[in-house]
Amino acid sequence: MTRIIHPVAGTLALTTIATFWLSTAFSELFASDAVVAAVKTAIPWGFLVLIPALAATGGAGFALAKGRRDGLVGAKIRRMPLIAANGILVLIPAALFLAAKARAAEFDVVFYAVQALELAAGAFNITLLGLNMRDGLTMNGRLRRQMA
Repeated sequence: MTRIIHPVAGTLALTTIATFWLSTAFSELFASDAVVAAVKTAIPWGFLVLIPALAATGGAGFALAKGRRDGLVGAKIRRMPLIAANGILVLIPAALFLAAKARAAEFDVVFYAVQALELAAGAFNITLLGLNMRDGLTMNGRLRRQMA
């Protein structure tokens, strides 16, 4: 069961974060302030999907690792504290702050500065989660290793 939960939850988490990021970027670039406000206020509700998906991914991943800390497993484990810290210390507070500012229609310099930080931090997490997915696919033989 763990072999099913880990990739499904991981894919759900990565897809959710990518959806947040793309929705934000497209609404900021191409939509009205009303659409930006709708996107920014909807994102915190997405945490109800994202946080359990990340927890399930991490728990199942540690169970599958069975104490190993070398090779690709070790690389995945070393990325996880960065992903978690970025989410807890930057992304969640930024999303909540931006949702409050958007609800109040306060699209000022502070809003856009935090928005830029959130987009950068989100891209960082998407990259790290993508690397973890690549390594997982390599470990179970669905992706071939690249020769240096």
